[in-house]
Amino acid sequence: MARRLAVFLLKSVLHDHQSFDEAFAGSSARDAFAAMESRDRAFARAIATIALRRLGQVEDMLARFLEKPLAADAFEARAILIAGATQLAFMDVAPHAAIGLAVEQAKASRFSRHLGGLINAVLRRVNENKAAILSEQDAAVLNTPAWLWERWVAAYGEATAREITGAHLEEPPLDLSVKADAATWAAKLEGEVLPWGSVRLSHKGRVEEIEGYAEGAWWVQDAAAAIPALLLGDIAGKRVADLCAAPGGKTAQLAAAGAQVTSVDISASRLRRLGENAARLGLSVEIVKANVGDWQPKDCFEAILLDAPCSATGTIRRNPDIAYLKTAEDIAALARVQKRLLAHALTLLAPGGTLVFATCSLEPEEGEAQIAALLADRADVRLLPVDAAALNLPPEVVTPNGCLRTLPFHAGGMDGFFAARLTRI
Repeated sequence: MARRLAVFLLKSVLHDHQSFDEAFAGSSARDAFAAMESRDRAFARAIATIALRRLGQVEDMLARFLEKPLAADAFEARAILIAGATQLAFMDVAPHAAIGLAVEQAKASRFSRHLGGLINAVLRRVNENKAAILSEQDAAVLNTPAWLWERWVAAYGEATAREITGAHLEEPPLDLSVKADAATWAAKLEGEVLPWGSVRLSHKGRVEEIEGYAEGAWWVQDAAAAIPALLLGDIAGKRVADLCAAPGGKTAQLAAAGAQVTSVDISASRLRRLGENAARLGLSVEIVKANVGDWQPKDCFEAILLDAPCSATGTIRRNPDIAYLKTAEDIAALARVQKRLLAHALTLLAPGGTLVFATCSLEPEEGEAQIAALLADRADVRLLPVDAAALNLPPEVVTPNGCLRTLPFHAGGMDGFFAARLTRI
């Protein structure tokens, strides 16, 4: 059953262009998977996630033993082959189990039963030759869609692009933001406190079962995602707007720091999740459902955090499906949205206030270029450089002009983020 779910997840991403998280969450409502034990669901998730991280290598292996490419409508057989080869090459799964169950799965489906023999033969050849193939593959290039690889080489150079893609192959740790007393919680949970306050855990498991979750002592938040809110400085007692706020990790940071927070987002379902998280954490937040680009509050804010919609290529380490769901056209379109939202957000900022613009993207159009264009157009907006030492940040995450730029291999692994701190003169 776990392998059936893994194949379903791979089909959902690669054929139906659905996000992995949506597919995984929705699978529990399907009759075929509703009664699965959590252990089997975790195994299915592992197969599909590793397959997406290593997709280029896996498909290169398979192509060597397919006399001709699979037909376009053989997407289920393709997913079965990908799942089987992933187990053989990158997981500690007995070959007879990976191959035998893949063939059984193919023969049980009207869409792929005629390909059972082919699947058996190809997976056997993969198992026999995997060591030799792995030794000659260029994992960095193979596992990155060509358009992304070319962009990252152009933006960062080939050496850094290889470090980025290398980080994408690693299972990320679990990072937490703690309401108070990070050192105590790090000790309780056998983790470590990162210099800027995030708590990093090496062990995994169901988040809801980790000590402190039910009592609202902490929330899950990547260590890089926790930095933009810190750039606002001391916000205790200030009126702060969190724009494009859901699902609410940064809202929780702002509220825990003593701000009077107004959280704005267009998605009702994501705002419900934000409200549930705030309630679990015991934090008071004003929640507003609105299109951020049109929202007109009565008063301006002393501080604003705009975590703008973006391609999210900085989160591929945690969400490998993004590499296969986004396109270069998406980046251009999102950059236009960001420009409009940023211009509007500045109208909501009181003169002398601070606005932090952030995106979880590795693409310069969604970060450095966005801010450069703004500063060239607006004489009334000034960049406030980030002081890495003052925030206990590694110096390499601050650009020469004082913006934040984290990369997936920084600080032992973190999301790729861009952030700039701005003020209205």
